[in-house]
Amino acid sequence: MKKTVVLGASDNPTRYAYKAFHRLRAHGYEAVPVGIKKAELDGEPIITDKSQPIEEVDTVTLYVGPRNQPVWYDYILGLKPKRIIFNPGTENQELERMAQEAGIDTMHHCTLVMLASNSY
Repeated sequence: MKKTVVLGASDNPTRYAYKAFHRLRAHGYEAVPVGIKKAELDGEPIITDKSQPIEEVDTVTLYVGPRNQPVWYDYILGLKPKRIIFNPGTENQELERMAQEAGIDTMHHCTLVMLASNSY
């Protein structure tokens, strides 16, 4: 199944990134949590080291607001995902342009809605 990096992962059950991580797994996708806070999701540590490579990434689903995204640009683009999903509130024209120039598809959508409608 498609490997998805959940950028902005959190161990807080009220956060959408937390819900997305668990719903991706429930739908059979390999979800990799990446964020700034050391914690675990289902026994898997949240990756906080931007130098840690993740191979064969299909999708990066963003749960980091545009103001906090610039420090992640190189990391995101370096993953060479096939697509980036800009969830509501994460829209960023600069990152979107950079991704498209790198041959990465971008979309403005909600990962949770996509999963619920079987359009992921």
